[in-house]
Order: sequence, then structure tokens, then C-alpha cells
Amino acid sequence: MSDPDGSDLQVYANSITCESDDSNNQQPALSEVSPSDKPWDKHRSFADKVEGFYRGSEFSSYGDRVHYCSELLGFGLALQDDDTLKLKLRSAKFCRVRHCPVCQWRRSLMWKAKAYKVLPKVVEEHPTHRWLFLTLTQKNAPITELRDTLKQMNKGFQRLVQLKAFPAEGWLRSTEVTRGRDGSSHPHFHCLLLVPSSYFGRKYVKQSEWVAMWRKSMRLDYNPILDVQAVKQGDRPMELIPELLKYCVKESDLVSDRGWFLELTRQMHKMRSIATGGVLKEYLRELEEEPKDLIGESDTPEAQEGSSLYFGWKRRDQKYRMVNYE
Repeated sequence: MSDPDGSDLQVYANSITCESDDSNNQQPALSEVSPSDKPWDKHRSFADKVEGFYRGSEFSSYGDRVHYCSELLGFGLALQDDDTLKLKLRSAKFCRVRHCPVCQWRRSLMWKAKAYKVLPKVVEEHPTHRWLFLTLTQKNAPITELRDTLKQMNKGFQRLVQLKAFPAEGWLRSTEVTRGRDGSSHPHFHCLLLVPSSYFGRKYVKQSEWVAMWRKSMRLDYNPILDVQAVKQGDRPMELIPELLKYCVKESDLVSDRGWFLELTRQMHKMRSIATGGVLKEYLRELEEEPKDLIGESDTPEAQEGSSLYFGWKRRDQKYRMVNYE
């Protein structure tokens, strides 16, 4: 489509409405109009379950906020590089509750966009350096002890990076918590490490040495499970970003058990999930803070001036459906 203007959006809306099955007087769903926006339905559906968990608890105000989160989405049309039109989110109100599935998803997208934008500059300015992907764990802990466990792991990580044998000149660390089958918590760190090329020579650290370093830093009486992988020479670290900056807690774990979820909320209150250090801090410092923008206005082409399409959350259908257009 060439030279689109504001009128294109109204023509598009009319065509979709005419093509939809209105035998049940239903407006077209967002997932029908734009299949790439189907994840909105999934995340908003999980948010309804989280809202229900908060109701009747000391976090009932969180439930109120989640209820109204992203209820109405406003989209414009953006022209892509291949001259096709795509829906571009223009407006939405987010609750910013930490464990709201919608906000957790949007937050992760913003972090990833920032990392994708900045890491090429790191590669350009450190052309001979290499990357490691390190996962650090310890034994599962009762969910009621998660906060203390995370504090111990944070202190252990600080001791790790201060060891003389620690090879990285910069690091990005994210925290993930998964639910054990017995209702325990499994906190672990995912780390992206920037190391000099000499690491793969005389300064190489074997798997067993990594385990010993982490055990010493955590002051454990057992060998913890640890995984370390090198990014192949010539590859870029961007392929690791989805794993590194994914959700702090899986949505399936958030909605699996109300008691576990409420205790998770208590335990993780104001606990930071992303940290940076060394030479990477100057590049990625912003990842340590709550993203100001959850819409992502700067990450996709600008929407064309003119009309907007609006989609409202329909709880009975568990879908976003068109509610009106301008």
C-alpha cells in the first residue's frame, strides 16, 4: 500500500467490520484483525486470574488496579518497510502492578527493545571480547523464605564478582523464580558476561571451577547446579536476550496457586529483578529501573496520522474486540 493517510484506517476498519460474522452482533476480535497481536488475549486472560487472587486479600487494591489495566487499547496504522500496514499501539492505561501478567509482558518487551538497541554498540566498542551465558542456582527454598534467599543470593553474587578468578569485565543479571512441584520456590540468576578474548586461553574457567566459585561465594555446604555456555565466536549476544530478559515469574506459576501467589507478592515486594555491573553498567543502567514507557512508541514505525481503532477487553469471550473507531 502506498501513500497511506488517515482515511486508510477508517477504510480498513469498515472492511474488517463488513467481513466479520455479526450473527451474534459481535465486533471483530483483535486477534482476527491482527494475528500478531494475539498475545494480548493470553496475557489479559491471565490478568483476570491474578485479579481474582488479589480479591479478598490485603492486596485488594492491586486487584482493583489489575481489573482496569489495559481494558481499552487504541491502535493506529504503521507503514512497514515492505509497504504493508500493521496495527501500532497508540494508547493504553497500564496498572504497573509488579505481577500483573500484562504489565510483566510489556515490561519485558521494553527491556528487550532497549537491550537490542544498545548491545550492538557494546560489540562495536569491544570487538575482540566474547560473551558467556551463566545460570546460577541453589536448592529450592520455602516460598515464605524467598526474600531472605534472594538477599543471600545477591550477596553471594557480589562476592563472586569480587573474586580474583572472576573473568568478566561486565555483566547483566536477571532474577527468575519458578514454583517447585511441592510449592517451594526456585530462585535463580541468568547472567550475560562480557569477557576478554584471553578467557579462552590461559584464563579459561572450567565448569567445575565455576561451581567451586559459586559454592564459595554462597557459603554452601554442597555443590550447586550451575550452567555456563560460551556464545560462539562471530555470533552476537542478542539471541540470548529473550531468555535473559523474560518474565521474572512464569504466568503459569502466577496463577497455579492463590496462596503461593500471595506469598510471592509479599516476598518480592520492592526486590529488584535486573542488575548490571562493570563496563556494561554504563550501557544498560536503564534496565535496572521501571520502564517509563510500556507502549513502545519508539520501537515501531510511527502510526499514520488520523483515525484510531479501539479494542476493548471482553471478559466473557476472553478476547479483545473492536468497540469503535474514529
